[in-house]
Amino acid sequence: MGRLFVQTLEGSIYSCKHCKTHLAVLEDIMSKAFSSRHGKAYLFRNVANVTLGEKEERMMITGMHIVADIFCVCCGSNVGWKYESAYEKSQKYKEGKFILERFQILGPNGSTYPRIQEAQIVGSDVDEE
Repeated sequence: MGRLFVQTLEGSIYSCKHCKTHLAVLEDIMSKAFSSRHGKAYLFRNVANVTLGEKEERMMITGMHIVADIFCVCCGSNVGWKYESAYEKSQKYKEGKFILERFQILGPNGSTYPRIQEAQIVGSDVDEE
């Protein structure tokens, strides 16, 4: 296995709640109005220090998308997903963007967000904007 290089981000940082590896900066948030099966989720333009899983088709509330789960490079925790492509024209703006699930990350002030019961939100990818 090769040497792990972790990018250090500057400013207001969102990090992995398990190992505190930097994942994204506040300025890259596009929307805080997303939901996943586990609660709140944020849409980011860019993220750092993640690896991509396999691409797969996934039916979400806003339609069918091709996505790849993203994992923290240090601890391997699943922290969200990347939108590879969207079938609906109205959802094309998500392509190449990233979702970080709020319960898997620490906020800029070190805050955590509790996981909610999966039964409360059916499906994922709810954009309320």
